[in-house]
This record gives sequence, structure tokens and C-alpha cells, in this order.
Amino acid sequence: MRKVLYILNELADADIDWLVQNGVRKSFTKGSVLIEEGRPIPVLFILLDGQLSVTLKALGGKEIAALKSGEVLGELSFLDSRPPSASVVATTSVTVLAVSRAMLSSKLDADHPFAARFYRALGVFLAARLRKTQQRLGYDGKLNLDETVRHEDEMDADLLGGVALAGARFDWMMRQLRAAPRVEAS
Repeated sequence: MRKVLYILNELADADIDWLVQNGVRKSFTKGSVLIEEGRPIPVLFILLDGQLSVTLKALGGKEIAALKSGEVLGELSFLDSRPPSASVVATTSVTVLAVSRAMLSSKLDADHPFAARFYRALGVFLAARLRKTQQRLGYDGKLNLDETVRHEDEMDADLLGGVALAGARFDWMMRQLRAAPRVEAS
């Protein structure tokens, strides 16, 4: 759930309310392809419930990540307008909040404070992902308990203060979405 915590830590309550009001809850059955590698996607997804598998064609369809509630999908394609570099398939039935790329782009263009918070959040969690990847590639297999060494899943101390607030915001968002009657099946 770390990606959504990075975002919700940076966004204001009104920003989260905008996402809830303008996003569409969608349900997918097990085996559904939410994102296909190389094919443009018109939405940004937040995984609300269920599990997803991320795979790469170059690795013969091998799973490179398993995603659970709170993950954000399509953020790289949103940022650089290029087709996704991986496929994402539902391994269970899933529910997502889908926010239209066009609608989100319009909001970002019109609301500069929202845009600053949104892009900072993306930058922070993409930086964390890059650091995690670098640590994984350089991992030597030895357990290191040195407190001065940052571990793979360790969150930056500066971000820890906002985690409780971000978690509360995610819970609030989930309650709002559960109370909303509209869910689209795909």
C-alpha cells in the first residue's frame, strides 16, 4: 500500500475528495488484463481491493511484482505519455478507482497547487522505487543490522510522520467509495 500512502501524504483533503468524486470504481474478474504492455492506457488506477500480477514480455511473461490494495498503476505512462512497459493482470477479482487521464490532466492544468502536490507525490514514490531497485541489484545476500544502512523496504524518516495521516486518508477514501453506488464491471 506504499504508493498510495506517498500520494495521500502529499495531497490535501480536497484533492482526495476530487479523486473520489471524479474517479470511477471498476470491478475486474480474475484473469482480466488491466494494462497490456505496449498499449496506451487512458486512466490512472488505484487498486482498492484484490491482487494483481505485473509481468514482462521480455522475460517470457514472468511475474516481476505482485500488487495489493493501495498500489497505483499507470503512473509512468501518465507522466511520460508512453505505452506501459509491463502488463498487469488480476490474480483475484479486483476493484480499482480509475481516474481518466484527460480529466486528471485538466485538473492539473487548472489547479497548480494540486499539480505541485500530485507531481511531488509521484516523484517521491518513484524515487523510492528506484532506490529499492538499486538496492536489490546491489544486494549481496548478507543480513546487515547496521542502523546506518537503509534497508530495501525502509521508508524515509521524513515521510514516516505523514504515514498515519495518509493511512487515515486512504481509509476515508475507501469509506467514501463504498458509500458511492456506482461501480462499473469490466
